[in-house]
Amino acid sequence: MGDIVDVAREQVLEQGIGLRQEQLVEVLQTPDDRLPELLALAHDVRVKWCGEEIEVEGIISLKTGGCPEDCHFCSQSGQFTSPVRAVWLNIPELVKAAQETAATGATEFCIVAAVRGPDARLMSQVKAGIEAINAAVDINIACSLGMLTQEQVDELKAMGVHRYNHNLESARSYFPDVVTTHSFEERWETCLMVRESGMELCCGGLVGMGESLEQRAELAAQLAELEPHEVPLNFLNPRPGTPFGDMEVMDGKDALRTIAAFRLAMPRTVLRYAGGRELTLGDLGTRDGLLGGINAVIVGNYLTTLGRPATADLDLLAELKMPVKELQKTL
Repeated sequence: MGDIVDVAREQVLEQGIGLRQEQLVEVLQTPDDRLPELLALAHDVRVKWCGEEIEVEGIISLKTGGCPEDCHFCSQSGQFTSPVRAVWLNIPELVKAAQETAATGATEFCIVAAVRGPDARLMSQVKAGIEAINAAVDINIACSLGMLTQEQVDELKAMGVHRYNHNLESARSYFPDVVTTHSFEERWETCLMVRESGMELCCGGLVGMGESLEQRAELAAQLAELEPHEVPLNFLNPRPGTPFGDMEVMDGKDALRTIAAFRLAMPRTVLRYAGGRELTLGDLGTRDGLLGGINAVIVGNYLTTLGRPATADLDLLAELKMPVKELQKTL
């Protein structure tokens, strides 16, 4: 693999300049015997350019299932036979979930809805939810409500939303194999509007969906171009009834190489463990990733899949002597 680790040590660790797409392909081809060296470098990059702290977040689904889009990995699509049905959450449940999230030490609470984009009903529900949460608990509130108009971006900003999540999902060149009901460009446009509004942009994707190494590197490079505050990295957890339901689970070593590559592409970004890590990496791999460039975790369960208990992650962070970031209200 030549000296890509040495190149990355000079370019990323010393200069803080992320690797380019073709360099990331080399990282993703790192032989197994050099993987510990690669992960150690990614960890050093994270500590130098992001600091020691780990950010903890909880997520809750305000509207689950019944989504009109056909994202091939997602059991919330109304187009597939997966066993997730449309459900709305009420405000007291939302507040309770925010309080439970804050009790874990999390600084961020994300309200998610399975929709193409929010309608007036959903926007008013989110506004009422944010007001109720703010009255009950001190926590930053993030939202993930699909594709937005400029007017909706402005509304969410006015509501005090701290961070907006909208994932690219996959590289531009692979996107039509993953979603056919909307385009990569539509997602990109929402991300640009969010970033320009002053809200923090949270934008990541999924790996292990049949994409090539080159396309995995392309996704990391396209995310780096967007310069999001945070990148949630998801690993495909094949869901029954979806087009990707029969795919193999991604190899754990490939997942760790991907974590290192994303860190080396984006040295200053919050890189968050998200869905699928329990299945792909297990407990030992989760530890390796935390020592290989990750600096944020979602604790508890995900939207339609079970995660690790929050206490398991918090205990692991304590054991690794990684301080949990304290809440700092920036609004």
